Amino acid sequence: MSAQKEINKMEFEEALGELETIVKTLEEGKSSLKDSVNLYERGTMLKKHCDEILESVQLRINQISSDKDGNLKIEPSEMEL
Repeated sequence: MSAQKEINKMEFEEALGELETIVKTLEEGKSSLKDSVNLYERGTMLKKHCDEILESVQLRINQISSDKDGNLKIEPSEMEL
C-alpha cells in the first residue's frame, strides 16, 4: 500500500498525532538528512490530508443554519444541487 493511500484512510486525530510526532523529531535535529527528507515528505502528505478533512468539515458546518424558531436545519450544498 502506498504511503498516500495509507494516509487517506487515517482519521484526523491519528494523522494530526503522527504529524506532531514528525515535527518533534525534525525539531530535535538528530535524524540523518535522508530520514529528515522522508519525514518531511510524509509530514507534508499528512498536513494535506488534515487540511482536506478540515475543509470538508467546514463545508458541513456552513450548511447548518437555524430558522426563526431556533430549529437547526441543514442546507444542501451547492455541489448537491
